[in-house]
Amino acid sequence: MRQPAEGPDGYPTWVGMNGRVDIHIGVPRLKKEELLTPANGEPSSAVRVRVARARELQAGRFAGAGIYCNAHMLPRHLKQFCPISDEVRSFLSNAIDQLGLSARAFDRVVKLSRTIADLDDADEIGLPHVAEAIQYRGLDRKLWA
Repeated sequence: MRQPAEGPDGYPTWVGMNGRVDIHIGVPRLKKEELLTPANGEPSSAVRVRVARARELQAGRFAGAGIYCNAHMLPRHLKQFCPISDEVRSFLSNAIDQLGLSARAFDRVVKLSRTIADLDDADEIGLPHVAEAIQYRGLDRKLWA
């Protein structure tokens, strides 16, 4: 069996890639009953409308900035395009302490929070947006907790 490639830090290369992935979600196997029960979630057509609106918001936000979506923001853009309230700042501070988020992971959480807020058609990043974004950083918790 072939050994996984190691990065310069001695860890398998997939561990080094962790900070470069925005969303980490574990997807458990569905039970038979869940497969056979009709879905009652949001229809794809409604999701398509929300995504189109979020893209419009981002295009307007970044007009003239040389970027076109939240994922392409650099750390210097976060203060300008992702202002956060004191309440959200406190919540993020606790997340950094409890999850040991790196600066790169923190930036990803803020950018993802901005995207979730855009999908929610919200002008400001709120606590629910940040909490949801942190949930999507599951591998940060599993690997480093």
